[in-house]
Amino acid sequence: MGTFEFVKAEWPDLYELAGRAEQYARFDPYASGIYSRRALEAAVGWLYAYDGALGRPYRDDLNGRLAEPAFRALVGPDLLDKMHLVRRTGNRAAHDTTMTKVTVQHAVASLRALFHSLYWLARTYTRHPGSVPSSLTFDPAALPAPGATAGTRDPARRTRAQIEALDAELAAGAEALEAERARNSELEAELARALAQAAKEANSRLADTHDYDEATTRSDLVDALLAEAGWPLAEDRDREFPVPGAAADGGTGYADYVLWGDDGLPLAVVEAKRTGRDPMDGLKQAEMYADGLERMYGRRPVIFTTNGNEHRIYDDGGYRHGPGYPPRTVAGFYTRDELEWMQQRRRNRRAIHGVPLPGRAADIAGRDYQSRAVRAVAEEFDDRAQRGALLVMATGTGKTRTVIGLVETLLKAGWVRRVLFLADRNALVRQTVRAFGRNLPDVPAVDLREADQADKARVYVSTYSKMMFEIDRFDDDGTRRFGPGFFDLVVVDEAHRSVYRKYRHIFRWFDALLVGLTATPKDEVDRNTYSLFGLEQGVPTDFYPLHRAIEDQWLVPPRVIDVPLKFPRQGVHYEQLSDEEKDQWDALDWGEGAEPPEDVDGEALNDWLFNTDTIDKALKFLMEKGHRVEAGDRIAKTIVFAKNQRHARYIVERFDHAYPHLAGKAARVIISSDDRAQTTLDEFSDPAGQPDIAVSVDMLDTGVDVPEVANLVFFKRVFTSSKFWQMIGRGTRLRPDLYGPGRDKEDFFVFDLLGNAEWFNQDLPRAEGRVARSLRSRTFAARVDLLRTIDLLDDPGAELAGLRDAVAARLHETVTGMNLDNFIVRDHRSWAEAYADRGAWSRERIRAADPQDLGDLVENLGDLPTADRGDGTDEKARRFDLMMLTLQLGTLRPDIDVARVRENVRAIASALLENRDVHQIAAQVALLDDVAGEEWWQDVTAAMVEVARLRMRGLVGLITRDQQRIVYTDLAEELGEVREIELTAAAKGVNAKRFRQKAQAYLAGNLNHLALQKLRRNRTLTQQDLDELGRMLVDARIGTEADVHAAAERAHGLGRFVRSLVGLEREAVEEAFAAFLQDAGATRAQQDFVRLVIDHLTDNGALDPGLLWEDPFNRDDPSGVSGVFPDPVPLVEVIRRFNSGADLPSSATA
Repeated sequence: MGTFEFVKAEWPDLYELAGRAEQYARFDPYASGIYSRRALEAAVGWLYAYDGALGRPYRDDLNGRLAEPAFRALVGPDLLDKMHLVRRTGNRAAHDTTMTKVTVQHAVASLRALFHSLYWLARTYTRHPGSVPSSLTFDPAALPAPGATAGTRDPARRTRAQIEALDAELAAGAEALEAERARNSELEAELARALAQAAKEANSRLADTHDYDEATTRSDLVDALLAEAGWPLAEDRDREFPVPGAAADGGTGYADYVLWGDDGLPLAVVEAKRTGRDPMDGLKQAEMYADGLERMYGRRPVIFTTNGNEHRIYDDGGYRHGPGYPPRTVAGFYTRDELEWMQQRRRNRRAIHGVPLPGRAADIAGRDYQSRAVRAVAEEFDDRAQRGALLVMATGTGKTRTVIGLVETLLKAGWVRRVLFLADRNALVRQTVRAFGRNLPDVPAVDLREADQADKARVYVSTYSKMMFEIDRFDDDGTRRFGPGFFDLVVVDEAHRSVYRKYRHIFRWFDALLVGLTATPKDEVDRNTYSLFGLEQGVPTDFYPLHRAIEDQWLVPPRVIDVPLKFPRQGVHYEQLSDEEKDQWDALDWGEGAEPPEDVDGEALNDWLFNTDTIDKALKFLMEKGHRVEAGDRIAKTIVFAKNQRHARYIVERFDHAYPHLAGKAARVIISSDDRAQTTLDEFSDPAGQPDIAVSVDMLDTGVDVPEVANLVFFKRVFTSSKFWQMIGRGTRLRPDLYGPGRDKEDFFVFDLLGNAEWFNQDLPRAEGRVARSLRSRTFAARVDLLRTIDLLDDPGAELAGLRDAVAARLHETVTGMNLDNFIVRDHRSWAEAYADRGAWSRERIRAADPQDLGDLVENLGDLPTADRGDGTDEKARRFDLMMLTLQLGTLRPDIDVARVRENVRAIASALLENRDVHQIAAQVALLDDVAGEEWWQDVTAAMVEVARLRMRGLVGLITRDQQRIVYTDLAEELGEVREIELTAAAKGVNAKRFRQKAQAYLAGNLNHLALQKLRRNRTLTQQDLDELGRMLVDARIGTEADVHAAAERAHGLGRFVRSLVGLEREAVEEAFAAFLQDAGATRAQQDFVRLVIDHLTDNGALDPGLLWEDPFNRDDPSGVSGVFPDPVPLVEVIRRFNSGADLPSSATA
């Protein structure tokens, strides 16, 4: 009797398909896999046709049907795992063109999973309760074996073309069956559904004692995860591989899995533990297997440990340079290609710290702070074996160039092969791809949206949202397109709190080195961001702030002009209007039946109330006071940050009205919803093109690099530090000759209409890193809290018991809607599986749970994506649900203050009553009257709140925004006292820059001073000389003593600071190097090299020896000084004598 005899009588079509799968399992695993999948499709199709609990899924294919929350709740997580195993194996069989990825073991595992799936269907829906015995087991030994039947010929294994033909044939048969069902009369279909439901109810009264073989399922899950990474496990050596000396007693141990390279050597060993065990429990055993395999084959495998849900990787050594890494969590297994690369990296990785940057890297990250940042990251990765780094660099200082220099360094040293660069906007993706193309033309970089080029890339550039989608994509053969080991380096552009909150799962998925970039000042970067990169709060890997970049003259400083317009800051107050304006105010159309307001808050300005004169005065101020180009005939490039799209469009409308002679070309709106936004931005970026004024909402806040921008207008309030500094960064770029030959851009205006600068100048509280929870998470938490509160009551009563069951059902449906294949859910699989069991939400279990356990439940499941749509998609309704849940908790727990929430709900009811002519609202007028009043709230119960929630949640979306129409006024705007204010974070750099410029100009006119003569001729200095130099600058009012002290501290000595301004006398430098060249018997190339050194010392007064390997010293020889001088030490010693000549001799400081 066949394995599937139990379905033959009532489901003959399933019996036929499953029987074929059984027949071919040991002969033709590809055919068996396809038959198993088609049998499962037919079974699931039957369930959707005849079980009334299942509605139409969002996607009507097998995966979509399995993912439907109602279906997941029906079958439970364990059975769902089995069904997905059948589906994946069938997909690989249908699409694998190599014919190597589906083995007999895979076919048997799929058949086993199909057996348990069909058993469940049969015992649940048979019309003969008890007729399907629970004692049935799956016996692989009973499957037909090759040559088992004498005198018969084994069927031949199908070719690829035959497999494709078989799949198409079976698909056509399935479609015909669905069509036949559709042709059945509604009466016949209804009768069949009724019979199925009756059978289901009858069978539910019988205990299901069948052994669904969960241990084997867990083993099959590990197999499936390995198959997802492209490991077919087709050979005997892949499993239970004997390793002499690896057993605890010194005998032979058997490694659960060994993953082999194409060269026949082991790449990795996998130790699998039972579910519920910590994967680290298997580490010692796995190390013994790795030791044994290394003895046998001369190569140490990478170690993986797993319990099916959680995985660890241990890359513990064998590196040519540097140690290995301690065990770390990993989201899955590496592919063969990725493990081959890891082994190659072990053999070939070279030092990246304490050595010169590769030639191109030194050119790309050519500024001293950029090369310092690259070296700082290299030190973290190399010397300290860290896997995360965070660079805090002011906007405009070249974060992308710095990263490109780092990538080149890591590529050349054999540390990385593939890089992922993540940005938050499409425009930044395009810019980054172009930047890599310009600087590393032989390293293919691709925008991930261009899928046809992705396979050829070394650098992948993507938005965060695109990568979230891509991670869950599978190729046709069932392997993930981007597995955990695909990238060796992930770069996170603008790493701040919102990125952590929304996209942290990406960083947890990829097992890669991680580098973050941010312009947010280091003390304002939140704790979660630092922890993401494994850093102490407030201590980034490297830090180059705005003030330092201004001081070093790599950026220009902002000149902040506070422009206090009255209405946006103070609002409109009726009593303060003139009589004429009061008449105008009273005559405005405020909406049907609405009275003119007495006061309008400033936040309403440019939101729904637009005052013409406010915008006109702001534009007039810009046009009169802003920087201008072309001899003052044209406003310099300007960005206006508007509050919203309506505001942006009205600004441009008023500009065109005030300046008609500019023909509507000078100012344009640039917003993301405009199809021509990129074209307009390109035109704005053209120095000679128009528009000159870009009015934008969010789109130009970050990532736009237009050096010609010399005016910024803040026409809105900004509330986050990271965004504010990004916006300031739009103007900081250098631009030589902006105002004509030799007239460079030296600063830019910030016209601040809303007091943003004053706000961010305050000593604001340091970011504590508390990540705001999503609405979904807060609602989940409130439901768990409500459930627990009710369950702790000794006698909740019938009403509360009903509410409790409804809340538990919603929580259960939320969890069953979580797709365990989703890479975000996978990290929390054990939690999702546990609470997909309806019994986990029982009163007994919740009441007995420890509060910390329930907190962990919310932490692990509250924010996970779910296909459940029981709460709908209307955000307003979902927010209303949360308010009502809070009120329900308040009725049961007097410690919760819900007064504010109660008033909000009353306001919602009142707002709905103003639209009582809408028929949906009219039907609930009586309830809304009660909720808007006072009496209803006296002794209100949780059950009453639930009724109100259910009847009101669908209405809240009908409330128009503040019940307020758009109003345009023309009141006389008042401009307060305009003043220039310092932006604190930039002021330090501005002052230092001005002091340096003034000191350089003054000293150039006093070069005959004795102390300056000694400095320029590299003569020994005394303390008196240094004192006189400092006194000169103070007496001439170039700066204060504090300015002199700060400059000396930055330059590591006052002598070094002054010499950097006045340089060295060329004659003195040449004299010293003449003796060096004569003693060394210099070649022509060496003489040319020394001439470069002399030029540098003459101009700058000092030379960092580390620069001798960088531009311009590596132009003739990529190895810099090492390629010209076999022994560069004598040359370096001469340079150091010049450098130290600006310091006091050691005897003077002793």
